[in-house]
Amino acid sequence: MISRLRGTVAGSGEEGIVLDVNGVGYLLQATRTATQKARGKGEVTVETYLHVREDALQLYGFADAAERELFIHLLSVSGVGPKVALSIVSGSTPAELRRAIVLEDTARFQAIPGIGKKTAERVVLELKEKLGDGVELPEAGQPAGGQLVARDALVELGFSVVEADRALAETDPEAPPEERVREVLKKAA
Repeated sequence: MISRLRGTVAGSGEEGIVLDVNGVGYLLQATRTATQKARGKGEVTVETYLHVREDALQLYGFADAAERELFIHLLSVSGVGPKVALSIVSGSTPAELRRAIVLEDTARFQAIPGIGKKTAERVVLELKEKLGDGVELPEAGQPAGGQLVARDALVELGFSVVEADRALAETDPEAPPEERVREVLKKAA
């Protein structure tokens, strides 16, 4: 198993990034954060996962070990292959995705291209118990429903699910959903 590579970026494109490690170029299909981390740097370290198939060996690159760990968990979900898992991990931070799984927020996963309702439900169902430890949940007086109501309102107004969640993270979590939406819209204007 190749779990980490350190080298210089020799190129990048739709195929991924090419990491030159002592004269050997490794093609990595990488997450968005790993690709950003590699841009404009001399030497870079990338966490990797080697996916073995009958007809190919594919390397996947990650900005940190948390991304790789979540990717591996996603591969254990029936119907989720490496391309879909990479799309999920590329869409948000591992902490945001873990929280979405624990809160059973299937809409978060359905917002990712290539993931339908059934796959989103499977991800939540199969990973909730595995990833639930250590995830910060709302306190008893702060139901997650308020966050979801505010996010759904922002999505209706044209925000993506991820953009809405990030914008709401900058508001007061104790405020009613309507006030949080107003605050986000004021900042966006």
